[in-house]
Amino acid sequence: MGEKSERKIEEAEELKEILSVVSKEIPALIKGIIGSIFSEEAGKDLGRAAAAFYRELKDGGMPENVAVKMTENYIKTFTSLGDVLKSMGGKKNYTSGDVQKIVKERLEEKLAEKKEKRTGTS
Repeated sequence: MGEKSERKIEEAEELKEILSVVSKEIPALIKGIIGSIFSEEAGKDLGRAAAAFYRELKDGGMPENVAVKMTENYIKTFTSLGDVLKSMGGKKNYTSGDVQKIVKERLEEKLAEKKEKRTGTS
């Protein structure tokens, strides 16, 4: 076997190991983030943060209607983030194999794009 073939095999094995770790860690990470965003404590923290934000705006001379609108937008930012994270988890429970397959497909797409750019083919 040639040096290039051996190197490709080593790279493939390394990628396989990386994907294995990623596929196990990402679902747990997303679940942990969602849990921390939608916990009772997170709700209390968001309420305190929104109240402090509102007070700062009012203390800075912001008109009431503007302060209320900006505070609403402030809260929407966090709830929108939560919605995005929930939709990532969605109703489907991804297995580590699903995540590994998705990551592998995306990596293959990117590698194919890079190869096309290098060779100048489409």
